[in-house]
Amino acid sequence: MSLIGNLSHLTSLDLSQNGFSEFIPSSIVDLSYLTFLDLSSNRFSGPIPSSIGNLSHLTYLDLSYNSFPGQIPSWIGNLSHLTYLNLELNQISGKIPSSIGNLYNLTYLDLSENYIVGEIPSSFGNLNQLTRLDVGFNRLNGSFPIALLNLTKLSSLELSYNQFTGTIPHNITSLSKLTTFDGSNNAFAGTLPSSLFTIPSIEYVRLYDNRFNGILEFGNISSPPKLRTLNVRNNNLRGPIPATISKFINLVLLRISHYNTQGPVDFSIFSHLKLLQVLDLSYLNTTTAIDLNDFLSYFKRLGVLDLSGNHVTATNKSPVPVSPLLHQLHLSGCGITKLPEFVRNKHMSVLNISNNKIKGQVPGWLWTLPKLRYLDLSNNTFTGFKSSTKHGLSLKYLLASDNNFTGKIPSFICDLRGLSILDLSNNNFSGVIPPCMENLKRTLEVLSLRQNRLHGGLPENMFEILTTLDVGHNKLTGKLPKSLINSSYLQVLNVESNFFNDTFPFWLSSLPQLKILVLRSNAFHGPIHDTSFPKLQIVDISHNHFNGSLSSDYFVNWTAMSSLGTTYDQPDEMYMGVSYYHDSMVLMNKGLEMELVRILKIYTAVDFSGNKFEGEIPSSIGLLKELHVLNLSNNAFSGHIPSSMGNLTALESLDVSQNQLSGEIPQELHGFISLSSTLSISILSCLCDMYAFIYCVYVSRIAFDAAVYLTSMVALMYLNNSSMVGV
Repeated sequence: MSLIGNLSHLTSLDLSQNGFSEFIPSSIVDLSYLTFLDLSSNRFSGPIPSSIGNLSHLTYLDLSYNSFPGQIPSWIGNLSHLTYLNLELNQISGKIPSSIGNLYNLTYLDLSENYIVGEIPSSFGNLNQLTRLDVGFNRLNGSFPIALLNLTKLSSLELSYNQFTGTIPHNITSLSKLTTFDGSNNAFAGTLPSSLFTIPSIEYVRLYDNRFNGILEFGNISSPPKLRTLNVRNNNLRGPIPATISKFINLVLLRISHYNTQGPVDFSIFSHLKLLQVLDLSYLNTTTAIDLNDFLSYFKRLGVLDLSGNHVTATNKSPVPVSPLLHQLHLSGCGITKLPEFVRNKHMSVLNISNNKIKGQVPGWLWTLPKLRYLDLSNNTFTGFKSSTKHGLSLKYLLASDNNFTGKIPSFICDLRGLSILDLSNNNFSGVIPPCMENLKRTLEVLSLRQNRLHGGLPENMFEILTTLDVGHNKLTGKLPKSLINSSYLQVLNVESNFFNDTFPFWLSSLPQLKILVLRSNAFHGPIHDTSFPKLQIVDISHNHFNGSLSSDYFVNWTAMSSLGTTYDQPDEMYMGVSYYHDSMVLMNKGLEMELVRILKIYTAVDFSGNKFEGEIPSSIGLLKELHVLNLSNNAFSGHIPSSMGNLTALESLDVSQNQLSGEIPQELHGFISLSSTLSISILSCLCDMYAFIYCVYVSRIAFDAAVYLTSMVALMYLNNSSMVGV
């Protein structure tokens, strides 16, 4: 790289898709004749060197897929000959400089997948040669940039996954050459402009996950439109589905789920869409039942169908004319009582029949489907599994929670050698965890067996690549297997409500990814000396027999609760878990058991309640400034509440009741214990030394419109904390 400056007559330089990780050398300024520069797909870091701004002949600049930080430099506007500029997927932050509007010759601009904030500058209206603009996956805000309506040559406009608000202007038709418009996952509202669909060239419209409301209309459509993709799912649209949708005969993908039709739907209007490959009509809130036999006869090319949340009828009396290409079928919550025979399709790869009324045994032929990789049977009334001599090695996800399965976990599951996620929770399985599950140790990432009747111990050496292990609410005994120390990917370990009898598993601190540790309601015992859990965000060791004191610096190395710094591009990335699966747990919060169906990656909690800890509360607790829930109740802590707790500004729930604390509540906490707070606090202190009254101040983010209330629980009781004053 250092010799590049010697090539002074170079006009084109392509160093893309290498492993360069150093800074771009400043000697690049010597390449004064350079017109083409591609440094994409490397590991360049550090600021974009200002020397590039002196390459006045550049027409093509690609710095995408690197790690450039900081703002887009304003000198970028000096490269007046640029026709192509790509800064996609870096670590660029700050606002877009208005100087980009000086690049009058630009035809391609991609700033996507960065951390750019603010509004799109009005100077973008000067880029009248632009044909493609992509600013998706940033943090841009403001209303739809009106300046963009000047870009009459624009064919692709990507605004997705930002924070744009307001309406889409009706005169978007001024973008008369537009083929792709993606404004998905923003906060756009108002009615969807029907004029958008009258643009003759429009082929792809993606506006899902917004706040559009009102009726969906398509305007005056004279000739068959070119539209191939229409995705408006997850908005607030309502009213009848327009019959004119039948004119979009070139549609390949149609997603209009969560559309509040408020009445009957004529499903025959979709029969004209013969080219459909993906159709999502889930959750339409319609009174019309879908006859699956008739409906499927409309489509010969359909590969993906989602009718979840609608009432579906299907009979197995006659062969159903199913598209031979159908490979994904979602019928969750459709009220079906039998598994349709047409599902017996050698191309089927994804099958979701959860939340129905199917009973009896799961048919054995399901395991023979050669391409089936995802099967969701959860929330039915299945009682057992029929096995098969031939098992589908392609199955990766088996979700069978919340049924009526009994007996032992079937051994044929051990033969599903490609299994990645196995959820058998909330059933009545008994017996031991099958030792043969060791066969899955190189593929299994998630294992949930919670809420069954399993006994025995946790097997050794069967959890090599697990990210989630949940065996809570069973009858398991013994000690935690030391082989868990080899599960270097483990993020969630939940063994609550069993009969484990062991000391605190200090050795788990060596697991680099552990984020959730739940040992609640077992027979764990002994002290818990200082240890380091750098990634731990939720720890619940309540209702055991732990004892001893905690050193003042006990929480010093719990760095994840000190600063999370997590960012998300997509909603699913907000939650802990892996593809197709979200981790869940039950947590004590504000005196009540709260089920977290999806655990936010920013959620933090510490629950040491119901043990025998003594001594002072560690002052290092104040370092956990991202903490949301802290419960130290029902122990033997003594001394003062540390003033460092005043640093816990994210705290929503605090319970230190039923201890032997004394002295005044620290001045630093007085700001929390007020009716303007967002904290829920259960210090349960006395009004004065003479009386032992409880003051339960519950101030909740969750409860009521005012988000604040004072419980009327003022009762005469005797507390261990009877010498505390100063609420």
